[in-house]
Amino acid sequence: MVNCCGLVSEKNEPVPLKSISVELQVQDHVASVRSCLQYVNEEERPLEAVFVFPLPADAAVCHFSARIGEQEIRAELQDRQSARDQYDDAVSSGQQAFLLEESEESSDVFRLSVGCLSPGQNASITIVYIIELSVQADHALRFCLPAVLNPRYTPVNLSSGHRFEKDVELFLYYENSHQPSAAVEAAASAAQSGSLMGNPALMISLYPEFPADVMSSLASQGEFIFVVDRSGSMDCKMHHGNDAQMRIESARDTLLLLLKSLPMGCYFNIYGFGSHFESFFPSSVVYSEDTMEEALKRVKSMSADLGGTEILQPLKHIYSQPCYPDHPRQLFIFTDGEVWNTKEVLDLVKSHVYSHRCFSFGIGEGASTALITGMAREGSGHAQFITGTDRMQPKVMQSLRFALQPAVDNISVDWTVPEGVTVDMLSPPINTLFQGQRALIYAQIKGQVKGQTEGAVTMKYRLNDQPVTNQLQFTLKPTEDTGLTIHRLAARSVIRSLELEERAGRADAENIRRRIVELSVQAGVSSVHTAFIGVNKDSKQTVKGPLLQRRVPVPCKFSLCVCAFTDLLSPQKDPLLQLVSLQKASGCWELNASLAAVFGKTEDEVTNQKVDGSVWATVLALIWLYAFKSDQQDEWQFVAMKAASWIRSQKPNGLSQCVCDGNVLLGCQVTEDMLGI
Repeated sequence: MVNCCGLVSEKNEPVPLKSISVELQVQDHVASVRSCLQYVNEEERPLEAVFVFPLPADAAVCHFSARIGEQEIRAELQDRQSARDQYDDAVSSGQQAFLLEESEESSDVFRLSVGCLSPGQNASITIVYIIELSVQADHALRFCLPAVLNPRYTPVNLSSGHRFEKDVELFLYYENSHQPSAAVEAAASAAQSGSLMGNPALMISLYPEFPADVMSSLASQGEFIFVVDRSGSMDCKMHHGNDAQMRIESARDTLLLLLKSLPMGCYFNIYGFGSHFESFFPSSVVYSEDTMEEALKRVKSMSADLGGTEILQPLKHIYSQPCYPDHPRQLFIFTDGEVWNTKEVLDLVKSHVYSHRCFSFGIGEGASTALITGMAREGSGHAQFITGTDRMQPKVMQSLRFALQPAVDNISVDWTVPEGVTVDMLSPPINTLFQGQRALIYAQIKGQVKGQTEGAVTMKYRLNDQPVTNQLQFTLKPTEDTGLTIHRLAARSVIRSLELEERAGRADAENIRRRIVELSVQAGVSSVHTAFIGVNKDSKQTVKGPLLQRRVPVPCKFSLCVCAFTDLLSPQKDPLLQLVSLQKASGCWELNASLAAVFGKTEDEVTNQKVDGSVWATVLALIWLYAFKSDQQDEWQFVAMKAASWIRSQKPNGLSQCVCDGNVLLGCQVTEDMLGI
């Protein structure tokens, strides 16, 4: 089944959107994106078309214009209702008009209304947005162009034969990526002095480096709650290849790895959600052999059979449960879609930020960036997207490592500037940063600069109870023209904070709304209370005839979904998952025929009378992992750590000989040091 996005004809064919081109400019950790969409009315009557499409969750739309023939119409930002009224008046009187507005439910969905295109007429729409680029596990910065913007047409700038069936991703690598940086941007020349746009703006990048000794110090306590999307779309394939797993099947394999990797004595629970939700246990239970085995039985029978995607109620239920002392709550959320009440979900996560951390995973091209990145941001966690041929397991296990590692906290920022100059923070306070996370901090420079033209910022934080200090120099008199990217992203940050205050139900909500509109219009960036409106007032002739409407429901973000109705062939079980499934909660393995089969041996061939059976089996398992699955170490690292810890606790005699015998049996050369025993 192909879900068609964009503008459609009476035959349900996406003809009005004829082409798309995208230009990208990157400065430090931010990007400016210009998208040009070419429309044509191929109907025999005047057309009003509505195109609903996603943009990245934290994008700030800062320009919207349309060209009809030689006539260019540049839209301006207005109060949302005023813009809607002006659009309706223009269209009803036969004028050409364009309206771009942000969805009230989700900040990553925009609605573009194209009004009164005459039969055969072309319209070129240009949208410019700016965005912070996200940091990946390998320290790359990631830009993503959603496939859903143009599911049928090939953009001219990509390689010939490219099929726009999945997101286009661009990864950027910088030298010295962990080095803090500061960028200062000159004020807008026409802006009033003292306003946000009328003073220089400053952006600081903080991307702490975690030393190896910190990375290896993992916690042994915690409450781990796994929340898995079990809506119908989870029965779709992970990607379009013939060998692709179903999303729910990959989730089951991932849960197996997670359950086997948890430390003894922690607490855990698993939730499944759709139109309603279910939990494995009434409340989180102590991790033991019995509770792990019970959970694994239920994981094996878990299906995508719970209907729609309603995540708010299971989250409310989880947050209503009391936390366990000395066991910090860690929430892992897996979903492949979007929800209608994204902002309400994010507000809920934010309200519990001091009692938990939230790690979120977007599965496939249809996952909402606003939901996935928002939950991680508001929950001081980390977001991961599993797209294309990405495997879910290594990304999830990386997040588990984040959850078990110490975090950067006690973050403070101090300014050193000349007399008469002040620096005002625009970004909300940053409480916590985990390994792999980066923070961009926005500030405004005020006052008259006399004589000294340099300032400094000192950033202090604590990592693993050790103080860290970084100091950066910056100029107070920037001259370069950067297109006001930093100013607009700073304004977007302030607007997002104000929107959260407004939704919190404060008594001065109307004043907050007014401030949002004023700042949005002043900075020229979109908000939930403003919209871009453009009307072709110079047209010599109004459009006559009944108006044909083409509307598209909010949006189908699943691009291509191949569902499995039969299971003609049972794929061979991954030997790594077979091995992991046999491990006990304590970390050891038992010597039996199933374990021998993983090694390609019989039980008689692996029997060793010289050493305890479980110790021998566990040593063999470790040797096999390091010898044959080293390329997947991200997935089994915690399984191996538990196993090594269990072996050390047994204090077995003749361990060196045991390792030698295991190498001979499996045909390997793995040392005791490599095994960590």
